[in-house]
Amino acid sequence: MNKKYKRQTKAQAEEIVKIIIDEYKGQEVGLHFETPFQLAIALILAAQCTDERVNATTPILFKKYPTIESLKNAKLEDIKKIVKPCGFYNNKAVSIKETARITIDEFGGTLPCDIDKLQKLRGIGRKSANIIMLEGFGKCEGIAVDTHVTRISRKIGLSNGKNPIEIEKDLLKLLDKKYWVDLNHVLVLHGRQKCIANRPQCDECPINTMCKKND
Repeated sequence: MNKKYKRQTKAQAEEIVKIIIDEYKGQEVGLHFETPFQLAIALILAAQCTDERVNATTPILFKKYPTIESLKNAKLEDIKKIVKPCGFYNNKAVSIKETARITIDEFGGTLPCDIDKLQKLRGIGRKSANIIMLEGFGKCEGIAVDTHVTRISRKIGLSNGKNPIEIEKDLLKLLDKKYWVDLNHVLVLHGRQKCIANRPQCDECPINTMCKKND
């Protein structure tokens, strides 16, 4: 069972968020892409894989299959060979090919700018749909909650939600919408650079004195 931490007040949460945003301002999104569809494919490949590995793989994939139609019609085994370095390549290859098919057959060849419709794509859940909406379409409708955001939200007292959906609801309710865009970037960065799983860099953490794990 996940340990429950005392929740921050709205004012405390806002102070923490401002500090984290200031700490990581100017840092860019890790995945490289040119279109919302390419971002969707990159996100499928990014599951349990580094951004660096994905960024080395997607140019090869999109050079061979430059259109959604060509990816839909690609041989599954050929996709597997290209994406193998990203791990879990059997499932990821199926998801990529199926996502291309759904985009063409159900959405007329254009990725939908709709968070619910995006989740109909294979391999795209709420987290990835949030990222596509923000980074691909420039619309912020929520906060993407991955393993980093889940861990950090609990440790610093922003949410004791049992799953990403509950945690996102807590974050959206607790924090003003003006912070949502930045939070989609900085919470993940904080989890990767400072609040690292199993080896947190607490001495270097800008919010160490406000972290509920210390209470």
